[in-house]
Amino acid sequence: MGGFAESYTTQIKGFQLCKIVTDMAKTSESGAFVEKFILQPTSSSQQLPLSGLTFAVKDIFDVDGYVTGFGNPHWKRTHSAATLTAPAVLDVLEGGATCVGKTIMDEMAYCINGENIHYGTPTNPCAPDRVPGGSSSGSAVAVGAGLVDFSLGSDTGGSVRVPASYCGILGFRPSHDAISTSGVIPMAQSFDTVGWFARDPAVLNQVGRVLLHLPNVNPVTPSQIFIPEDCFSLSSIPSARTTGVLIKSIEKLFGGSILKHVNLGDYVKEKVPSLHHFMAKGNDHVYNIPSLAALSSSMRLLQRYEFKKNHAEWLTTVNPNLGPRLSERIWDAVRSPEENIGICRSVQTELRAALTDLLKDEGILVLPTVPGDPPKLQTDLASLEVFRARAFSLLSIAGVSGFCQVSIPLGMHNNLPVSISLLAKHGSDAFLLNLVEALYDTIQEEAGFAEKFTN
Repeated sequence: MGGFAESYTTQIKGFQLCKIVTDMAKTSESGAFVEKFILQPTSSSQQLPLSGLTFAVKDIFDVDGYVTGFGNPHWKRTHSAATLTAPAVLDVLEGGATCVGKTIMDEMAYCINGENIHYGTPTNPCAPDRVPGGSSSGSAVAVGAGLVDFSLGSDTGGSVRVPASYCGILGFRPSHDAISTSGVIPMAQSFDTVGWFARDPAVLNQVGRVLLHLPNVNPVTPSQIFIPEDCFSLSSIPSARTTGVLIKSIEKLFGGSILKHVNLGDYVKEKVPSLHHFMAKGNDHVYNIPSLAALSSSMRLLQRYEFKKNHAEWLTTVNPNLGPRLSERIWDAVRSPEENIGICRSVQTELRAALTDLLKDEGILVLPTVPGDPPKLQTDLASLEVFRARAFSLLSIAGVSGFCQVSIPLGMHNNLPVSISLLAKHGSDAFLLNLVEALYDTIQEEAGFAEKFTN
């Protein structure tokens, strides 16, 4: 299928911008991009840390001269072009990287599936019949398909970690407030973060150092690595393909003495007393962990409250066309009562203190990134109720605590991508990035062995 493209060159505050006016639906089989352009430093960048690397940005970041689309054409039509570029984008440009365009996202960042009725669903490079994950769907696909070296996304409730898992790549959610979200359309500020994707752990690390303004420091051996068996009981993936791979890798590199087992649900229930306000009275424990389900409920309540404050006026004034799979949930958020917000903030404070006490300075918590395989495209949301409940229970741990988390690919199981997550305390981003780079080759080797003998 033929597309059209024309280009012209201009300057944006020290960077050279080659705008490519293009029919994106017809120029990329992956469907990752909503708009393409080339933005790069005008001066030599050979000595810069990200020199020679290309990246894409989720269409939630401001780029000077472009309308930030937020995944919805009505939003794009009712907003003006940005007059400044988001600091996170500027940081990686100033680090020497070249931006090649903006990527598709879920409407208003309100889903973790990655399907967009208006712009199309980016094709999952690992499993084309499965969702790519969202809301940073295009950014994940652009990396997974090898179209760029890294990409920027945002992660509020899981929007980097989930698509990283589904697309078989690395995805990093930093400590909350560690990277400026200025020039990024807010979803819910108590949880919003700027995250990023890469295929190579060295690139993931280097991009993180630029975004976080970190010096190069030597890797530190973890003091303890906690494996919560109750959390992994929520996953449909065999333990031999997840914790088994990690345990063998840790034993090989650091010895088995640092491995510890913990029941995270019981620990959180004991240490976060404000959660009792959100504990379900029914039989949720049959398919979930009660305290983590309560944690997810608390997070969703505060998230809806902040989303409503940010966007209710635009939604009620414009009454935009929203995808049918999202419309009901977005309008539910707009109509939600403003109650128990103070308790939600107490839960945040208590959980951060509890997990800081558990992990100390060099501790790691291991988690399933998601509770199973990527769902098939166009799966009815009602049939995903248990999966989504389990997913948000797991994702809310970093979300509510503000801790940093990385999703690491573990190859394929039954021809679908598998992952595992490592979580470290708030402010330990450099430690976690170094650990991923140190572990990665051994983990991939062990994952290869497991894949060979379990598939």
